[in-house]
Amino acid sequence: GMFFPNDDTLIDHAAETRATRRADGLEITMPKAAAAAAVPPTLDGVLVLRSRDGAERAFEISANPFSAPPAEASLAWWEALLLAFLGGVVLNAMPCVFPILSLKLLSLTRQAHGHRSERLGSGLAYTAGVLASFAALGGGLLALRTGGQAIGWGFQLQTPVFIAVIAYIIFAMGLSLSGVATFGASFAGTGGRLARRSGLTGTFFTGVLATIVATPCTAPFMGAALGLALIAPAPLAIAIFLALGLGLAAPYLAATVIPGWQRALPRPGAWMELFKQLLAFPLYGTVAWLLWVLIQQVGPGQALGSLFGLVLVGFAVWIYGRTRLAAPLGRSVGAGLAVAGAAAAILLAVSLTTTADRAAAATTAGSLTYEPYTAERLFALESAGTPVFVNLTASWCVTCLINERVALDSDAVRHAFAARGIVALKGDWTSQNPEITALLQQFGRSGVPLYLLYSGKGEPVILPQILTASGVLDALGKV
Repeated sequence: GMFFPNDDTLIDHAAETRATRRADGLEITMPKAAAAAAVPPTLDGVLVLRSRDGAERAFEISANPFSAPPAEASLAWWEALLLAFLGGVVLNAMPCVFPILSLKLLSLTRQAHGHRSERLGSGLAYTAGVLASFAALGGGLLALRTGGQAIGWGFQLQTPVFIAVIAYIIFAMGLSLSGVATFGASFAGTGGRLARRSGLTGTFFTGVLATIVATPCTAPFMGAALGLALIAPAPLAIAIFLALGLGLAAPYLAATVIPGWQRALPRPGAWMELFKQLLAFPLYGTVAWLLWVLIQQVGPGQALGSLFGLVLVGFAVWIYGRTRLAAPLGRSVGAGLAVAGAAAAILLAVSLTTTADRAAAATTAGSLTYEPYTAERLFALESAGTPVFVNLTASWCVTCLINERVALDSDAVRHAFAARGIVALKGDWTSQNPEITALLQQFGRSGVPLYLLYSGKGEPVILPQILTASGVLDALGKV
């Protein structure tokens, strides 16, 4: 077989063209011409096939280019598991997990001077919740991949309904810590008067919640491992997700197993009630951030419905707290009203729909000016030899927002971009965008952030997932 592109300047016509028959089709390898700056987003041309009897047939096609991922995505299985575990450990230092870690600190303080078996049971229950959640998350990703969906890390956060429901849950937990009701203590594993079984169940669900709130963050070591998980066979992919979950749970599990250190913690007392109420405010802050993400996805009009949903959740928690110790009839009425309020809030969440296009609105971020990313625009800039910086981000990606504030929005970086004539393209993955997903997969990544620096000469440079202004300036200095 032979392929003749419409643009005859793209390939080296004097070089050898190889055609290889594969189980899933025909692969034709053609060297790119030295003068061609980049491969276009689609290859248009004529494909000529010759049958065994010598007859030739020609087809006019438009083909998507295949680009092999960088070498770092080709990992041995043990390297992928190790990187996933280390990424999970580092994930504990990311701001996404801070609200949940504060709850676990309160739990550790309560258990510090109790029986060792109680601490160990809490650690194992939390770990089980984290592992079960990561297994479910990995299974969901694999199921969507099998169905042909283009997905990646944090895909569930691209769904407004999911964002709204998580905001409701965290708001209810915050109200519980503020003393409006006590059922949330069971959920968070922090209640002191719960039976052992209920406490372990609550701790298990704390692990589930820790997994949910961790997904907006990406830690070092995670990118290559998760990129492999999305293309690896199912057993290895699930193992990578479990290794990531084990890393996330490891610090808390170690704290419940290692003896002696608990003596450094203060004894439980009246101060714990004040501390518990104080811990509600990081949760309220998380709710405010989730609502901001929701506004980016659905617009302020639809987001207003979710604000009323929070009011209904507040009513449900309040009525439950007021009636849970009442007479049986009062408890039944209170429970019914609480369920009705929660159900109404869920209905408001289900009605949310993503706005069709955010690209035009996402052209700036702080002091650095961006153009919306498209494959066609990137190809045009590359073809002209213009240096390009590509920032793939999302409103729900906490790591992305911190990188922009700390590194990309600094005056020094902005001046370096202007001095070198670098064009910045921003790809917004807040909602599903197949074009951005394709670019992530091209570089062996499962999710944002991804930072690419095209110098106009050769392959792009992949910047670290955690940026510093000095690191960005060093990379720009090589352009």
